[in-house]
Amino acid sequence: MSRTNLKEKIKQGLLLLDGAMGTQLIASGIEPGTCNDYLNIESPDIVFDIHRAYLRAGSDAILTNTFGANKFVLARHGLVEEVERINTAGAKVARQAAGKEKYVLGDIGPTGDFLQPLGNLKPNDVKDAFAQQAKALVAGGVDGLIIETITALDEAEIVIEAVKSACNNLPVFASFAFDRARGDFRTMMGVDVKSAVSKAVSLGVDAVGFNCGSPTLYEYIELAEKFVSAVRASGQNTSVFAEPNAGKPELVDGKTVYKVSPEDFASAAEKIHSLGVNIIGGCCGTTPAHIEAAANRLKK
Repeated sequence: MSRTNLKEKIKQGLLLLDGAMGTQLIASGIEPGTCNDYLNIESPDIVFDIHRAYLRAGSDAILTNTFGANKFVLARHGLVEEVERINTAGAKVARQAAGKEKYVLGDIGPTGDFLQPLGNLKPNDVKDAFAQQAKALVAGGVDGLIIETITALDEAEIVIEAVKSACNNLPVFASFAFDRARGDFRTMMGVDVKSAVSKAVSLGVDAVGFNCGSPTLYEYIELAEKFVSAVRASGQNTSVFAEPNAGKPELVDGKTVYKVSPEDFASAAEKIHSLGVNIIGGCCGTTPAHIEAAANRLKK
């Protein structure tokens, strides 16, 4: 029996994503400040093992270890010439871990800079950079693309259009990072939920959602409700997804610690799912234990 196409799968019910990659790499002994994306080439076995741990925990789909694998971020590590190799390798490692039954999403993060006139980035350069990354991920065998931690609408438009132009009609997810501000939720660049959803939906993404940011678990539930309402108001059949952190990071004995327990995370995931969010995973600080707890609740 052939596997359900991912575009169809996300319309059929729950799709459980994986959790954090960065904090799991640190837990595996990788030094902070390392170019995590280059590990796809340098130490693929470490990346593979993390992917497998999430799949054993119950993930239906895993994200490639390529969040910072665009040319702007890689340039800070002196690896600007390695964009295609790193992304293709990341997709292949994830594909090997996932096999034929599970899904792989090519992970695309932000530039870490601003478009002109706030910053130095030129729109055409950004568009070319993300098309390059998306093509390499597709060449490596991903089932879809997920753009994470968006904060600005101008960058969102450029990146989504670039990825869609290069994704060979694979599904595209777009995720914004929100903080609680002035009694509401806004990105670092002041974008509210309605504006984020409207922009993403108008650009034809298959799923729109949120990841990272600084909300509490209770606030993530509230944020999910706002996302579902905004998508329904748009009149489109776009899916909603959520990737909450395991709480706010705290510094304990010189180490960054996330204190939300797997059971508390799973309880929040269950409430988020009940609101109409069928694609759920974890962001910073979440572990295979968090995903396993969520799977036990959501896949009863």
